[in-house]
Amino acid sequence: MNALRSSDVDSAYSWLRLVLTLILGTVACVGNWSVVVVLPTLQLEFDTLRGGASLPYTCTMLGFAVGGVVMGRLADRLGIVVPILIGAALLCAGYVLAASTSNIWQFAALSIVIGLGSAAGFAPLISDLSHWFRKHRALAVTFAASGSYLAGAVWPLVIEHFQSAYGWRATHVGIGLFAPAAMLPLALALTRRPATTTYAAAEAATEAARGELGLSANALQAILVVAGFACCMAMSMPQVHIVAYCGDLGYGVAIGTQIIALMLGLGVVSRLASGFVADRIGAGPMLLIGSAMQGAALLLYLFFNSLSSLWVISGLFGLFQGGIVPMYAVIIRQFLPPREAGARISLVLMATVLGMAGGGLASGFIYDATQSYRLAFLHGFLWNVVNLVLVGWLLIWPKWRQRSKAALAR
Repeated sequence: MNALRSSDVDSAYSWLRLVLTLILGTVACVGNWSVVVVLPTLQLEFDTLRGGASLPYTCTMLGFAVGGVVMGRLADRLGIVVPILIGAALLCAGYVLAASTSNIWQFAALSIVIGLGSAAGFAPLISDLSHWFRKHRALAVTFAASGSYLAGAVWPLVIEHFQSAYGWRATHVGIGLFAPAAMLPLALALTRRPATTTYAAAEAATEAARGELGLSANALQAILVVAGFACCMAMSMPQVHIVAYCGDLGYGVAIGTQIIALMLGLGVVSRLASGFVADRIGAGPMLLIGSAMQGAALLLYLFFNSLSSLWVISGLFGLFQGGIVPMYAVIIRQFLPPREAGARISLVLMATVLGMAGGGLASGFIYDATQSYRLAFLHGFLWNVVNLVLVGWLLIWPKWRQRSKAALAR
């Protein structure tokens, strides 16, 4: 494989690689959203409650979380091509086999395989692309992370169309054949890897940044893991249940699918805008702003449920929360060792995925217990408060530490 020269950083090739990464992530992350669309159908066909029907989503997210860490480590050691090839094979097997399942437990088990495959299109791609940019790193990272949201804007509409025309089983077979056919040629275009000198320069910069922050690498990692879990416990409620929520309110599953497509399409806009802003004000402040706005949108869901208000609030939710998750990756690249970027970014993103899985499952059980999503939205908001506290502390801590040192020096 060719080594990355310093002149290649922020180069025309870097931007080409960004485009290929975005396309690849959009294809691979189909697994995150297909189960959201078929959730109401699975509940009817397999005769289960809403909590049971939410289980495949949780299993997908668990596979996505574990797969992200494994694929991230592979990307650190072997480059990005290997995890992409493995992910393509897993998606093919998972979707084709899921089409022949006869109960919710079999479908849930194969959802783990689908999640493992989709993981290749998220954290490993983010960490890989971050090495190709310096000046515009936040924007590049948000582009890489936008593949999952672009998948959420495109795939639900595609899946709903083919599910209505041919059934969910035939649709799953089609996805299983399409994913590897699209991913393999894209993977082969990403064979170049960073040079040793590129890593050395980045290592020196992150060590200096950690010294100013006043936290060890593992301490910062732990804080980001908890913060990521909390924000996605909050984020999961609208994303996982908005289709079913619209069905319960009498607006129909098709309307719910259109709303989630709008939400995630605007999430792409949010991610790109947040990357642009973070390159100027910093990833920490941008993370705090995004978290605060996400909490505000969750509160709106508590008070309004007309069809027009759901369109507006869901659009706002997409705009508010889309930039949150990529900021963790930017912070990691700013403060933590670059040679461990794949594993460390994957660990934090694993926490966000576990938050999505846990939040989606919890919301389903809250609904079963109360026959309402009201407490589920409140549950999400409280987790959002936890995230705000942790992120706020990270921003305040270095300033407080510097003032304490100055006071002791007097």
